[in-house]
Formats: sequence, structure tokens, C-alpha cells
Amino acid sequence: MTRARVRWIAAAAVLTLGVAGCNGPSIGSREPTGSAPANPFSTEVSGALRTSGFNPADEVGQSRADYAAAQLSGVTVTMDKTNFDAQKFAAQAASGQTPDLIQTDRAIVATLASKDLIIPLDQCYEAFGVKPREQYYPSVVDDVSYDGKIFGIPQFFQANALLANKRVLGQAGVTAADLDTSKPDAIVATAKKLYQEKGGKPTVIGFDADLPGSSAMWFTVFGGAAYDEQGKPTLDRPENVAALTWMKQLMDAQGGYPKVKSFKDSMDVFGAGNQYVKDQVAVQTWAQWYPNVLADTKDKVSLEAVPIKNSAGEPIAMAGGTSFAIPKSGKNPSAACAWAIKATSSEAWMAAADARIETVEKNKKLFTGLMTGSPVADQQIKDKYVKPTGNAEFDQVIETYYSVLAKPVTSGSSPVGQTVQQDLTNAVTVALTGEKTPEQALADAQESSLRAWEQATK
Repeated sequence: MTRARVRWIAAAAVLTLGVAGCNGPSIGSREPTGSAPANPFSTEVSGALRTSGFNPADEVGQSRADYAAAQLSGVTVTMDKTNFDAQKFAAQAASGQTPDLIQTDRAIVATLASKDLIIPLDQCYEAFGVKPREQYYPSVVDDVSYDGKIFGIPQFFQANALLANKRVLGQAGVTAADLDTSKPDAIVATAKKLYQEKGGKPTVIGFDADLPGSSAMWFTVFGGAAYDEQGKPTLDRPENVAALTWMKQLMDAQGGYPKVKSFKDSMDVFGAGNQYVKDQVAVQTWAQWYPNVLADTKDKVSLEAVPIKNSAGEPIAMAGGTSFAIPKSGKNPSAACAWAIKATSSEAWMAAADARIETVEKNKKLFTGLMTGSPVADQQIKDKYVKPTGNAEFDQVIETYYSVLAKPVTSGSSPVGQTVQQDLTNAVTVALTGEKTPEQALADAQESSLRAWEQATK
């Protein structure tokens, strides 16, 4: 998604200037006159449905697409399976040729909503009797909300946790109890103890906090945030400065960010010689999907998962992800609504889990869980399929990831969310490399993001 985020910034002016007057077919225009307008979304759907950005490349995606299509027998679905592209979408919106349904990063949703390019979906949920904050994690609903309305139908909430290499920890005399992120100074000391180098080059990373990618999560750990409840950037708030100062200390304790990044870039992250097999890391931040990758080398790794805790000592679950949204100029909003609701229903997710289990059993692999954007579906899948694997360490990892779901935390929503994320990435990078102090880096990032905010909220 990083490339799409960069392209979005380049396309922002096009979106602002080129499509401000594009009004395509509006569902609101169909409302009958009277004091109680009918819900413009119908559950009786037909015709053509064009989607973009959703690629059912694996059994999870394909089974959900098949389930949704089976529920909408009168609808012909055509998919553009390429990733969402801001420039392409801007051009489509300008010409009134947008697809009926898009899949995009949740961080983009509020930006699209603020530019009047997508429509609110509160009445879409209402038409199908779905209570969004019950069917989906409230935190991911918050991620796709703007100006008091919901603009997305979320997918996936694959929470982060610390994934520790028990062999490396044991060799250094470190235990999981030493990986308490509510004690950041202790984490720096532990990272330094675990870190190893040879000839001035890292051979073992002690504590990889996934920087700059997970910077916003570490802001949350320190009690900060990238923007406030209204979506206004708050990059330079004291808690964020403290978090970035800690990130710099953490990297400096392990040879410095450039060396750590270079070493990470050389790792075979998805292969048989991955960093846990080769004992190149002690602790890393990973989302729930990565243990599924490591299951291919289950006999060569020794793992333990540890929840990420905030400064109050409470485990938290944060995760990015995608969402469906309906373009304002789409021609079949009711079918788009119906398909997205069905594709993210508990029934669709159970069909996905059935398909994943079939693949797991066929290939004699471990099932490490399947986390969705829905607590209802997650619990159903866990109850039916998450059983002892025969590998006690993987069982502990799986259970830890499920346990943190009890404390989901929103990434927040802002009409300038993409700009803030890019400014944050730049700020963290220059602070970690020592080009600027954490205070100056975040002050400069705040100035840039605030300009974008002021333009977006005029």
C-alpha cells in the first residue's frame, strides 16, 4: 500500500480540483418527497456490478466472492483486480466512470469522503439490518467514519503482537517478562542485551519495532496519536515526541537505524531460511498473518508471542487494513452495498475459514487462525477451527493473538490521513537517521500536515 499512498499525494490536487463538480448518479436524488424519505439502498438488486481493488487471489478471497455472488443471483459482477490507484480513481471520477465498489486502505476512506467522492453507508447497513458496531470491531468502524457518518465496510483486523525467538532469548538470559512495552526504558536495555554484531555489522537484531511502519502504534503505546478525534493532525504532541525519542534510542542501542534496516532488507522473510530459522532476530513486531508464514518452518523455529502494552500496562490491538467503499458516481450503489455486506458477513467468513482449513489439511500445515474485521466471525472461526495443533509453541502464539483482540484500538480517521501518514514516515526516518531531532522532525511534519488540514477543511 505504500506506493498507493505516494501516488495519492500526487493525485490530491487532481481530486480536489478536477472532480469537485462531478456528481454522477446520486442515491440521494432518488429519495421521494415527504418528511420521512425512504432508504435509498434496496435489498432487491440486479444488473451489473463493477468492482475495483478487490483481488480474490487466494481461497479466502475467492470463497467470500463466491458466497456474495451466490446471494445476489440477479447481479453480474465484473472485477478489476488491480490495487486501488488514486490517480486512476481521480480520472474515473472526473469522467463519471467510476466502478460501483472499491476496495482501499482504511486510511484513505476519510480523505475520499471529505472530497465527496464516496457516499455514506449508514443506510446501507440499515437496509440489511446490520449494526456495524456489533458486526465489526468498533475500532475499525471508527477508522472508516467521517463527520459522524460511516463511509466504509471494513475487512480484516489482524492485530499486532511481539513475536519472540525463544532460542535467542534463552541464550541471552532474557524471558518474555522482559518484553513489557509499558516499560520502554527496560525495552531499550533488553534490546541492547539481545543485539549482536560482527565487524560492526548486525548479526542479531534484539528488538525490531517495525519502523517507520508501526510508528503510529508506538505513539498509541506512549499515549499519543497522529491526530485528534476531529481528524486534526497532532504529530508534535509531547507523547509523540517521547515515543519518537524512544524509537531513536532503541535503534541507537542496536547499531543505528541504517544498519538495522540494511540487515533486515537482506533477510529471507518469507522463505525457508527466514530470520527466525537463522536466529537473526530476537523480537519483532508482526501482525497475526505472519505466524502462518512461519508455520512452513515450524520444526526449525522456537517462538513465543507477547502482547503489546500501552503505558498503563494494558494490552492493545492495533491493525491497518482495507475497506469497501461506494463511489458517489457509481451506477449501482444498491448492488455494491449488498455485495460488500454479504462478502463481509459471518457466513462469508466461515466459508473462507472452511476453504482455508481444506488447504491447510491438504498441505499438512498448521491452522494459525483467520482474523477478520468482525468479532462475531472471529469467535465463530475460533470456536470451530482453532484447536491444539500438536505444537505447544504455535498454540501459545495463536492464543496470544486472539487474546489481544479484546482491546482493539482505532488508528483514527482524518480527511488528511494519507498526508499525515506520509509526513509521519518522513519524520520518523529523518529522526532515526539523525538528520533532525525528534522534536524538529515532528514539528516540521506537523506544519506540513496542518497545511493540508487547513486546505481540506476550508
